[in-house]
This record gives sequence, C-alpha cells and structure tokens, in this order.
Amino acid sequence: MKKKETNFVITQLGKNDVTLAGKLIAMFNEVFEEKKTAAVKKAHLQNILNNPAFIALVALDGNTVIGGITAYELPMLSSEKPEIFIYDVAIKSEYQRKGIGRKLMAALLALGKEKGVSEIFVAAHTADNHALKFYRSLGGKAEKVNMFVFGG
Repeated sequence: MKKKETNFVITQLGKNDVTLAGKLIAMFNEVFEEKKTAAVKKAHLQNILNNPAFIALVALDGNTVIGGITAYELPMLSSEKPEIFIYDVAIKSEYQRKGIGRKLMAALLALGKEKGVSEIFVAAHTADNHALKFYRSLGGKAEKVNMFVFGG
C-alpha cells in the first residue's frame, strides 16, 4: 500500500491570524497531550500576534494546522544581533516523518537569516530521543546545560 502524500503549505502567522493561532494551540495540546485548559481569550491571542518579537509558523493541510513552531526574537545586551529562542515545535502524529518539521525549521532558519540573528536555540529534554535526533539531523549542536523552572 502506498503512503498518501501530504500537500501542505507553511505560513507565518500575522496580526490578523487569531483563528489560526487558536488552532495552533489546539494542535500543540493534542501533540503534547496537555490537559484541556480554558480557551485562550482572543484578546490575548491578538496581543501576542501584535508582538513583533513573537514568531509563529504553521504547516497547513488545507485549513488544518498539522504542525507548527513558536519562537521569540530576543534582543541581546552584548550584541546588536538578536537571537531566536524556539519555544514549541510539534507535528500531528499522523503527519510525522513526512518532512514537515524539517521544512518548518528551514523556514525559521531562513527567517532568522533575514532578520540577521546570530543564533537560534532550542531546549530539548534529555529523555526526548526523537527531538534530540531531529535537531542533530538539522545540524544543531547539543550543549550541556541545566534549565531551571520557577513558579507553578
């Protein structure tokens, strides 16, 4: 049996993409198996989409969000060049292993180059072998760090 090819497009969310931002949150919750939480208010989504430091890329199959990345452009005190921190990356399970994550990352790397960033970085759990392998396959270099989380 032949695998069905997925036709998808990658787009960057803009200030008018509140509905897509909501769909992106729902997809992240599904992939990350997050507990159902209260819906994010449209005013909050509008506020974050208006923030020029916020970056959201989505992979769409028709009107369905099948993958996405959220990231933040960070101004640096010691350099005029900003950095980008990737916060979330996910692809719906039925669309994984089809090159979607790779193309999302390529789009983010191209955007970073366009913005003149010095570095793009992402945190990955040591136990998440799939993520570690994925980032290494893209040329990412692992650094040993400890991340500390404060608050609930």
